[in-house]
Amino acid sequence: MARKIFIDTEFTDFLNCHLISLGMVAGTGEEFYVEVPYPHAACSEFVREAVIPLLGSIENAQCLFEDLRHRILSWLSLIRHDSEIFEICFDFQTDWDLFNDAMDYRIPDWCRPRLIARNINELLRYSFHKKYNLPEHHALYDARANRYAFRERQSVTS
Repeated sequence: MARKIFIDTEFTDFLNCHLISLGMVAGTGEEFYVEVPYPHAACSEFVREAVIPLLGSIENAQCLFEDLRHRILSWLSLIRHDSEIFEICFDFQTDWDLFNDAMDYRIPDWCRPRLIARNINELLRYSFHKKYNLPEHHALYDARANRYAFRERQSVTS
């Protein structure tokens, strides 16, 4: 069975989309978080108000975009056991697209994408942020919230 890695990203805008930050949380609790340089002029008003003020709160998170793939692979390799398969779980397609871009479109074959939007209990996600007093629209906190709110759906058999 594949181990889940819940990811979330923050980005400049839907139309002129550039990665700002990436958070990853393994189903077993390990965490990874980075912030990369981004074009400030490309940020939407929402991003300027809700996302940008949350940046810089986690030490050693700054990373050049060109170093991002190496840092992601180093972390994944560090937490990976033997020939373990990872499911890269995302609730929004843009998260996967930006992760793929950060990986220079060279995703290891032991990392498989999984859209989990239908598996996230929105009430649990909301309660996570309230319970731990963590703001939304921070990539690491939102990845944690997705891990907390994820519920596997039972398949229907005929």
